Amino acid sequence: MKHRIVVLGAGYAGAYVAGNLARRLSPADTEITVVNAEPDFVERMRLHELAAGREIQAPKLEDAFAGTGIRLRVARVTAVDPERRVVTVADADGGGELGYDTLVHALGSHVADHGVLGVAEHAFDVTGRPAALRLRARLDSLDSLGRQGEGGRVVVVGDGLTGIESAAEIAEARPGLSVTLIARGELGARLSAGARGHLRRAYGRLGVTVVEHTSVDAVEATRVRCADGTVLASDATVWTAGFAVHPIAAASGLEVTGNGLIVVDRTMRSVSHPHVYAAGDSVHAIGDHGRPLPMSCGSAGHTGRQVIEAIVGRLTGCEIATTKLAYSGNHITLGRRDGILQPVDDEARAKPEYVGGRKAARVKEGINKIALWTISHPTFGLPRRKHRLAA
Repeated sequence: MKHRIVVLGAGYAGAYVAGNLARRLSPADTEITVVNAEPDFVERMRLHELAAGREIQAPKLEDAFAGTGIRLRVARVTAVDPERRVVTVADADGGGELGYDTLVHALGSHVADHGVLGVAEHAFDVTGRPAALRLRARLDSLDSLGRQGEGGRVVVVGDGLTGIESAAEIAEARPGLSVTLIARGELGARLSAGARGHLRRAYGRLGVTVVEHTSVDAVEATRVRCADGTVLASDATVWTAGFAVHPIAAASGLEVTGNGLIVVDRTMRSVSHPHVYAAGDSVHAIGDHGRPLPMSCGSAGHTGRQVIEAIVGRLTGCEIATTKLAYSGNHITLGRRDGILQPVDDEARAKPEYVGGRKAARVKEGINKIALWTISHPTFGLPRRKHRLAA
């Protein structure tokens, strides 16, 4: 009987892991199934660009996996039973159960409202392609009003990287709109002094208004209410104030952290259920610098590589390679022609030097292209020898 590997999620982590396992493990011994709610691969790093108006590719997963032997199941994961080693899914045909011998949990994250009133009802986000397209439609309607002389007001809540990039992208792509960003602390607090100055100059050029040291109490249909009593008019509120992991892991009985991240060992294997591995936004991975890796495409790549080495090593009886778990810095776009590359030290603190301007924007664009190409060509450059499973 073949060893059944089921990968939950086909984002940067899940698609990368599945494709590499398919190349390295013999199909005579293994079968790999990927479960994903959508038939397309989503470039999550570029969803704010999609919302602002750019055309972003959505490659079909079946095309990316063509020739790998991977089975794609387009369905939504509704439950995981690690004791029975079964995943329950729902799809257009009613769904069912998938048994597994090894499970890779890579379901990623979604927007976190932190209990703030009105976020679910009135705010937009860019955590998925449908959500980004909804925001795009709203911005299109505001642009139409702007051409009639009525203008439009966009409020971005959250000063993390997604918020910073979203505010800049919208302001540049749609200059007729008024864009405001609400920051809980100082704008760009995690950046070096030089990079913070560059960010402020970029926002000044783009016309982005920044409200600092402010938290939001409620989001309403046409305004945002802040904790200090300030009320900001808003025709489109974009919520980027944090992300939450998929609740399936905690509900399944896997050992998780207080915020639902799967607790793993150095090989990304669950400490409570050794046949379960985790990668990407769903895993509590301690980096080589001794701190948890942040939710990011880079972290998805690092944790995904370790999952691949661990599964291949354990199933074939080979030594498990220890891959790098690094957090090297932030790559931020500020529209199409500007950006910031901020390296960090071993303590995850911003180094004094940074790279800004067009060069930084080109580097980030290159990273996006490489990430997409890697997912679309999962077996390129890997050894052609398929490893058989150990007895």
